[in-house]
Amino acid sequence: MPISHRTFALAVIASLALPLAAQQPHKVTQEEVDRITRDAILIDTHNDVTSRTVAGYDIATPNKSGETDLPRMKGYLGAEFFAVYVGAEYVKDNHSANRTLQMIDTVRTDIIAAHPNDFVFATTADDIVRAHNEHKIAALMGIEGGHAIEDSLRLLRDYYALGVRYMTLTHFNTNNWADSQGDIDNPKIAHHNGLTPFGKDVVREMNRLGMMVDISHTADPTFYAALETSTAPIIASHSGCRAISSYTRNMTDDMIKALAAKGGVVQINFGCDFLSQRYFDDAKPLEASMREQYMAAMKIEDPAAKNAAIEKLRADFTAKLPPATLADVVAQIDHAVKVGGIDHVGIGTDFDGVGCVPPDLNSYNKFPALTRALLEKGYSAEDIKKIYGGNLLRVMRAVEQRARELQSTPALHTEITK
Repeated sequence: MPISHRTFALAVIASLALPLAAQQPHKVTQEEVDRITRDAILIDTHNDVTSRTVAGYDIATPNKSGETDLPRMKGYLGAEFFAVYVGAEYVKDNHSANRTLQMIDTVRTDIIAAHPNDFVFATTADDIVRAHNEHKIAALMGIEGGHAIEDSLRLLRDYYALGVRYMTLTHFNTNNWADSQGDIDNPKIAHHNGLTPFGKDVVREMNRLGMMVDISHTADPTFYAALETSTAPIIASHSGCRAISSYTRNMTDDMIKALAAKGGVVQINFGCDFLSQRYFDDAKPLEASMREQYMAAMKIEDPAAKNAAIEKLRADFTAKLPPATLADVVAQIDHAVKVGGIDHVGIGTDFDGVGCVPPDLNSYNKFPALTRALLEKGYSAEDIKKIYGGNLLRVMRAVEQRARELQSTPALHTEITK
């Protein structure tokens, strides 16, 4: 039957109206925000509050100069990877293992055992889901700095046995087997063009154990070498997008694409210099101008006076340089999703490990604001659940499965005898 001119005209008008309707902004309700934030399993893959707890801070008390404390975690955070951070200074005289064990102990003793009603020790993806269902926070560990193993696969295995489930191959320092971003331009440092043969053995042994390989502090060649060597997905536990902020701790688009192609995730860092090119550019000269004052404050012997002096310098710094914002976090997430895909982006705040985070996203109780912003950006509830923790759970399960395959079929794995 021939179509009438009127019917045709109405069909054309309707087809034109559909895209306009699709462009209407989504009216986000607080009920929707609260439901999605509550239902999602928020997994933060990097938090440095352990550098405070190892010195005596009780995580259940207000953290007035940082981002992490139990009152602001409860009800919002599903799982925390506490940083087993081992500074480069511990390399001298082989004190790295000692410090690593102290940092592991502060997680297991000062956080989990001290607050059993709120934290539960976790090592697997299933443990995280179980903790969420029990309304507890899953507490996991990730070593920051591959020098922690003191060039020993035996120590690596010991750390896994104690509960460590990822290791950042380097910190700011190049070690004996992996190059760091932090000193890649230093001609006095012996570099390896990525990973040495032993460094590749470390990656393979991490695969065999079921420990995630983390490349957040590594030099670009180390990233590519680790990606090529690993037979399980790898992670960037606290990084960002170099296309938005040129800080070399961030990843290029090509790196994000390569990471995603092998199933990995980039976990977005909330440090202001990671988030904002404006902040990154303006911070460098300001830091240089205040360096002498900071060094003088560090020499103050009285702990209370020292902390007060440092806090004043931080306040002065912030007053002169406005921090990054919630919108910058959304921009980083959105860029990473556009480059790597919705299944390959997560959260790695670096809370209590960076000097500046957005004031409107400066702890876990502020995450409803991020949920709202992502919804208003056009992300669905399922998208947000993936970003908040679902993607990391998928990677953990893939790493665990690969370990089972390697352990059940030794021929699949290169024999390591070191």
